[in-house]
Amino acid sequence: MSYIIQTDRLTKTIGGRELVKDVNLHVKEGEVYGFLGPNGAGKTTVMKMLTNLWKPTEGQVELFGETLTPWSYEVLKRMGSIIEFPTFYDSLTGYENLKLHAEYMGYYHHGSIENALELLDLGSAGGKQVKNYSLGMRERLGIARAILCKPELLILDEPTNGLDPAGMKQIRDLLRSLCTEYQITVFISSHILTEIESIADTVGIIHHGRLQKEIGMSKIREESLAYTELSVENQKKAAWVLSEKLGLTNFKVMGEKEIRIYDSRISPQELSRELALSDVPVTALGKKAETLEDYFLKITGEEKA
Repeated sequence: MSYIIQTDRLTKTIGGRELVKDVNLHVKEGEVYGFLGPNGAGKTTVMKMLTNLWKPTEGQVELFGETLTPWSYEVLKRMGSIIEFPTFYDSLTGYENLKLHAEYMGYYHHGSIENALELLDLGSAGGKQVKNYSLGMRERLGIARAILCKPELLILDEPTNGLDPAGMKQIRDLLRSLCTEYQITVFISSHILTEIESIADTVGIIHHGRLQKEIGMSKIREESLAYTELSVENQKKAAWVLSEKLGLTNFKVMGEKEIRIYDSRISPQELSRELALSDVPVTALGKKAETLEDYFLKITGEEKA
């Protein structure tokens, strides 16, 4: 299978400190790839190497089937990106910043700047100087700049920083439509797992500079375990009832009030009845399935912490 992004043993060391080690990415054309990891895991380091801002200490990057070199100008023209915080000429307007970007990219299409601004709800702000933009507006202007030249590949590093929930949903919907309607491949990093869960086709999980897993979201959903989630005031007594009275062993105590029961032999009704007979009030009870967050914590070992 050919990949639009492929890395081989990608490694970066600075000042004797290994930031990432042996990262092997495989991103298919036309998909949304979610690059997941906590802050400091190595996401931005990898993305800087994908966009030629940093050179690998070891390993290599392939984009569109070509090995990335310092002279890969034509390859880089096929990409749009935001790495860390987007920067602009503050004394210029949003429109002028995008026009400048289009000019040095050699992209001259009538109405493209207006269209990019409208897509990001910046149509009325295009004539304002960027120094008067809020953090969220700057983030949206950065995305407008990244998609302005209709790239084949979009690389976005935490693009929803500074956005409110409505703005985050708008960006998720936009990225999904860019992928499905325009066949743009989207490589997006985030430490917010729920943000990625709703749009990604494939996820790569990085932790302490190592790529732990690459897996399709459909595969995660197939593998996800169904369970009954129980919320009680007296967690210790509820666990005793499950173990001693109901003979259950396949359950997990979560936090201070929740218990997850993975044994499918017992119904919620039977569970509720037995707890009531043992004078254990139940505040919530329902069937659920494991989320991407659960999967992430399992892969990284953080659920043991």
